Amino acid sequence: MDFGLVLQTDPPAQLLIDRMKRAETAGFGHGWTFDSVVLWQEPFVTYARILAETERMTVGPMVTNPSTRTWEVTASLFATLNDTYGNRTVCGIGRGDSAMRVAGRKPATLARLSEAMHAIKELAEGRETVVDGTAMRLPWVKDGSLPVWMGAYGPKALELTGRQADGFILQLADPFLTEWMVKAVRSAAEQAGRDPGTVSVCVAAPAYVTDGSAGQLAHAREQCRWFGGMVGNHVADLVSRYGEHSDLVPEALTDYIKDRAGYDYSHHGRAGNPDTAFVPDEIVDRFCLLGPVEAHREKLEQLRALGVDQFAVYAMHDAVESTIDAYGSEIIPVFS
Repeated sequence: MDFGLVLQTDPPAQLLIDRMKRAETAGFGHGWTFDSVVLWQEPFVTYARILAETERMTVGPMVTNPSTRTWEVTASLFATLNDTYGNRTVCGIGRGDSAMRVAGRKPATLARLSEAMHAIKELAEGRETVVDGTAMRLPWVKDGSLPVWMGAYGPKALELTGRQADGFILQLADPFLTEWMVKAVRSAAEQAGRDPGTVSVCVAAPAYVTDGSAGQLAHAREQCRWFGGMVGNHVADLVSRYGEHSDLVPEALTDYIKDRAGYDYSHHGRAGNPDTAFVPDEIVDRFCLLGPVEAHREKLEQLRALGVDQFAVYAMHDAVESTIDAYGSEIIPVFS
């Protein structure tokens, strides 16, 4: 199992770069960032610095979207990084949540996302494709390689992931829901004539290592409760589309948002988010990895048995360095 570190591109950029370097030293293989340039700094500038100051780490957004940049610009950004530093990027992509909504725009349709994934990959790998009716190619790309991993929750998005994407990003670490969604992706891949085993599976969620005391666990929950609110945005979309009780979406995913009210994106992905009080402890425990090292190992074993290839640590809390170090010394070696 591989491990990734997910950070927001808050200033100063040097702190993020130093943490990614620390993560590579600890054994993390991927460095991910958010991509909402109204809320945080532009990530592709920082990727160049991370790649220049690391040796093996693969970097990319978790996740970008088809709308904030034209597809040829997105492809050229990845291709330029790959040409400069070797093929060490991955394109995590979705319909667009915070990046679009904070700018007053709607997320892309799945049809548009599908077209974008195809175009970005083709261009970044040096092949000709059509973008909005115009054929184009990046003529300077040589031996480019860009895996495209799609973030998804709902049945139609999961189907598209299995049918087209190189990888699946699931932003929660509940084994029950992971099993349900991985099966959906693999089934879609098989129906599309693909080998389901070639679709990488990445589970991303906050991880907070404690000493096992009740007080530290309670603190860890408060530091990570924001995640249930972030996931709740996507769940609310599913409920609006499929209803509260649908055979297409597990109630284990939708039940907890009944008391959800408004959501202010200025607090998005941050500990202490006041819009996430509706998230119960049970959901925090199910969606995240909290507690002593043994609890993390146990849950990661469950996820690995379900076919998860990478666990990416969302580290938006007050223990970033200690979490990186604990994973590097006591968790990553066990799963290498």
